[in-house]
Amino acid sequence: MSVITPSLIRSCANCGAELPLDALACPQCSALVHGDRLDQLARDARALEQRGSFRQASELWEYSLTLLPQGSKQVSWVQERLRALEAAQNPPPPPDPAAKKQPTARQAKWMKRLGPFGPLVLLLAKIKSLLFVLLKLKFLFSFLLFIGLYVSLFGWRFGLGISAAILIHEMGHYIDVKRRGLPAEMPVFLPGLGAYVRWTSMGVTRKQIAQISLAGPLAGWIAAAVCFLIYAQTRDPLWAALARTGAVLNVLNLIPVWVLDGGQATHSLGAMERGVLMVMCVALWFYSGETIFLFAAAGFVWRLFTRDRPQEQDWSTWAYYAALLVALAVLLHAMPANLVQIANQ
Repeated sequence: MSVITPSLIRSCANCGAELPLDALACPQCSALVHGDRLDQLARDARALEQRGSFRQASELWEYSLTLLPQGSKQVSWVQERLRALEAAQNPPPPPDPAAKKQPTARQAKWMKRLGPFGPLVLLLAKIKSLLFVLLKLKFLFSFLLFIGLYVSLFGWRFGLGISAAILIHEMGHYIDVKRRGLPAEMPVFLPGLGAYVRWTSMGVTRKQIAQISLAGPLAGWIAAAVCFLIYAQTRDPLWAALARTGAVLNVLNLIPVWVLDGGQATHSLGAMERGVLMVMCVALWFYSGETIFLFAAAGFVWRLFTRDRPQEQDWSTWAYYAALLVALAVLLHAMPANLVQIANQ
């Protein structure tokens, strides 16, 4: 008598590709196989951390390592989290106030060798913690440099306004990441280039990535709409210029290419959704007269032929994407025909 054991066939939830039995990540789209399980483990571990149960939280993080492919960014993040929890369980003894006042034996040895330069070296060693804190303030420093560039180019009113609008856009990403319980850093600004939010996640789906990507343009549209409402009340052309510039920049971010927000969001859309958005962008160009919608349409034409389309349709992300495009087109259509150049007055 022979026994036939049926073969176990698994497929990727994102792209539908067949997965090896021992696979931890899809070889085609790199999606994590145990993404849902990893999300639940992360939520449980964070809940334990909040209650002070560091040992139990560490056990969950260690178990999650067995579900992650070696060498992935998620592994590095979990290992860093484990080191932080180990430090929380075994805090260093409080420093001796008397020891702070006197250099250690090693420091005294080097001070003797360096002669008159010894005290200077000791001083530099003591301020290393201050330098570390300053590096952590890269959000603040980069934003101040960002403001300085645009103020010098366009005057303080428009320069400060457009910098604030871009900050609101980036905070849209940051808030959406944090509300999902995922680790994220404050935005970093690149003067003359833009800004980005660095965040780490375990097992997020294409749909979640798309929604996080679209949260920035949503916040940017809100900022531009507020500027337009202020213009409608005051008739100050500064606010119209800020509203128009903000709207154009957010449409630019929705072009589905490269690392733009639209490029990340389109990963969740199938061929039909991409085709409908392409047609919609052409219609919005006719409606608003803004050429940038043609660039968005061209981007969707290209994405019709890329091999990153999921097998399952995601009409909720499509509706989110389409609503943003329409809202931005309506805002641009409502702008004055000719905006005067804003002077630094």
